[in-house]
Order: sequence, then structure tokens, then C-alpha cells
Amino acid sequence: MIHPQAIVDKTAQIAEDVEIGPWSYIGPNVTIDSGTVVSPHVVINGPTTIGKGNRIFQFASVGEDCQDKKYNGEPTRLEIGDNNVIRENCTIHRGTIQDESVTKIGNGNLMMAYVHIAHDCVVGDDNIFANNATLAGHVKVAYGAILGGFTGIHQFCEVGPYSMASMGSMVVKDMPAFVMVSGDTAKAHGMNFEGMKRRGYSKETIATLRKAYKTVYRQGLTLKVALTQLELLEPSAELQLFIDTLKSSSRGIVR
Repeated sequence: MIHPQAIVDKTAQIAEDVEIGPWSYIGPNVTIDSGTVVSPHVVINGPTTIGKGNRIFQFASVGEDCQDKKYNGEPTRLEIGDNNVIRENCTIHRGTIQDESVTKIGNGNLMMAYVHIAHDCVVGDDNIFANNATLAGHVKVAYGAILGGFTGIHQFCEVGPYSMASMGSMVVKDMPAFVMVSGDTAKAHGMNFEGMKRRGYSKETIATLRKAYKTVYRQGLTLKVALTQLELLEPSAELQLFIDTLKSSSRGIVR
């Protein structure tokens, strides 16, 4: 149901069962799929595509022009998947032509109040961003990551699968899979072993990942040498995921 006091542009494509509250504005070139609920006082500008079953709370600004000073009104995009929760006062900006012209958000993410997703970010699935967490431009977040409140991620950084940043972390390098970081500037402080237990990882897998962490972070090795040592450990999909995020880092890893 679209409330009579909502403003919906005639070019917007809205599924029949979408709910839009009063005083919300849906701009041109916006597509919203079935089951999505838009609370009062939300602004959604396009080109923006929003999938199924999302919930967008009051005063969120979704699909707005980015804050990059190089942006000059080009028709860039925002793509949001399914079953995301976007809480009060979140801001999510479209991309720039300096990258791939699109900001992407996957499925099942929770963005708590005042979260900011900047231009050209790519966010995967099932991530949790606590209040005021902020992604600068071009940041990539994989899946299953947790960013504590007031965490800041520097532009072009990559946040690996199942990694975790504590409240107030200022992250200026890449976060490998499973690694927990904290501080300003953020440093590594172990792996999220409790999360591994909750996901049902075996004791053997967790023990191997403990060895992998110590190899990279506790033995004073260069990353190149540490990678050769990791190849000698008992192989597993989880260990390979950790290794892959180490190898793919372009900014260097949080140490």
C-alpha cells in the first residue's frame, strides 16, 4: 500500500504489495520489488533497484548523489538485494564513473542507525554494521562480517568474510577472513573463534586457524614467508579462505 501522502514519481516501478509510508519520496528511475516496506520520511532517489523483502526505516536516504567531488551528475546506480534491514538515518550513495558506476548491497544485511555506505562500495551478504559504522568510497565487504559502532573503513579497503571490528575501530588496511581488529589505528587481536563455534566449525578446523593466525601475526614473518608456512598446514576450505584474503590484499593487511 502506498500512503496517499507519499510522493512517488510516475517513472518509479513499485511492486503491488510494497508498503510506502507517509511523507516518503520515491524519485524517478527507482524500482522496488515485492514485500519491501518503506517507512515514513524516507527518500529514495534513482537510478536505484531494491529487491524483495527489505525494510527501510524513517529518515533513511537511499540512492542519493555521492559526495565525491569528481561526481558531475552522471547516471550512476545503486543496487540493493533482498531481505536487508536499513535502519533510521542511514545514507547509501550511488556510484561514480571513476569505478564501475554502481554501489552494490547484497542480501540479508543489517545496517543499524546512521550507517553510511559511500559511493562504489560493494557489500556482500549477511553482514552486520552497528550504529554509525561508515564505509568510505570503493570499500568491499565480503560476507558475514561485523563492524562495531563508529567503525570507520578507509577508502579502497577490503573487509574479509567473517571478520570483525570492535567499536570505534579505524581501519586503514585490509581485514583478512576471520580476523578481529580494534583500535585507532586498528590492529589485529585474534580471530573470531566464538563465531566459528556458532557456525559449527570442527575443533580441528579451529585449531588449524589458530596456527594460521599465529604464523601470520605472532612469528615476525613477512607475509610472503608466512604464506609459504600456511601451505604446510592441514588443508581446509576455511584455511584456504584465510589464505585467499591474504593473497588478494592490495593495501596490505591489518597487523
